[in-house]
Amino acid sequence: MTEKDLQNAEVCVRGKLKNLDPSLTYHCLNHTFDVLHQCLRIAAAEGITSEHDLKNLRMAALYHDTGFLETYKNHERKGCEIFLQDTKGMHLSEEDNEIIQGLIMSTKLPQEPRTLLQRIICDADLDYLGRDDFFPIADNLRKEFLHYNVVANDEEWHQLQLNFLTNHSYHTASSAKLRDPEKQKHLLKIMNA
Repeated sequence: MTEKDLQNAEVCVRGKLKNLDPSLTYHCLNHTFDVLHQCLRIAAAEGITSEHDLKNLRMAALYHDTGFLETYKNHERKGCEIFLQDTKGMHLSEEDNEIIQGLIMSTKLPQEPRTLLQRIICDADLDYLGRDDFFPIADNLRKEFLHYNVVANDEEWHQLQLNFLTNHSYHTASSAKLRDPEKQKHLLKIMNA
């Protein structure tokens, strides 16, 4: 795939995600581009230098939540379909198509990444758990979950957050080192709330 293919995909995805349901207060344009940025940061920290691998990672990050344009449940599968449709005229090999779909699908919860690139995109997708902006981002997710009936009320949300943070582990050494200490502080705050 060429750099031009990636630039075209970015323009395409940016345009599409502007049409997302405004009730998607977490899974929005900002989240997608945060994941893209974090993928590149984590890849560098993990020693990924292959332009080919980085391009596949970038493409997967762009498309990982595009499925929300059509469905809430199993959006990853729908995102793979949108990716394949949008990139038909691009210079992607069959192998790259498979790798990118594998990267998109690896972000499905519970995350079970099998390759280093999958571990990177999974950590990028949940990077905010160990950052200073955790609480405002988590509140956006709370609003979204209430709207889509993932949780019925704030009590259920609180329990879900508690369970999720307790059971979550970063998949890369760099994310564990950089983000886990802050994530543990957030968990303590939630436990004491």
